[in-house]
Amino acid sequence: MAKVRLTKEFRFEMAHALWNYDGLCKNIHGHSYILYVTVIGEPITDQANPKLGMVMDFGDLKRIVNQEIVDKLDHAVVLSDRTPMLEQLNIPQMFERFFVFDYQPTCENMIADFAERIIKRLPAEVKLHSLKLHETATSFAEWFAEDN
Repeated sequence: MAKVRLTKEFRFEMAHALWNYDGLCKNIHGHSYILYVTVIGEPITDQANPKLGMVMDFGDLKRIVNQEIVDKLDHAVVLSDRTPMLEQLNIPQMFERFFVFDYQPTCENMIADFAERIIKRLPAEVKLHSLKLHETATSFAEWFAEDN
């Protein structure tokens, strides 16, 4: 049977700052991110399987991406572990969703991290094909399995 690609869109709000950057993004600021997740596989042909005709249930893909990315990062602040004085930023009322990444939280680095997280959770017969992460309406990063 032919391979088919499925894409699901996710949206979340997140703030970040880029440590040691030479532009405006060195300041804490937020984005309305849009993440497109595309998987590829063959539709199930087993007549007894309740997922007959599906590559993957969209609900299962939604659960994976929400658990790994959206539920954690929506309305969060993300900084690099190289940012000095991180302890002073940990104000409980304002920073309940505060994450320190071991990388600079650029769109490029985040999309590579997201790919790793999603790949680990997909069923064996379904592969991650691509990700597209919009940071703004006109700026985005893309990740393709064939490139990695």
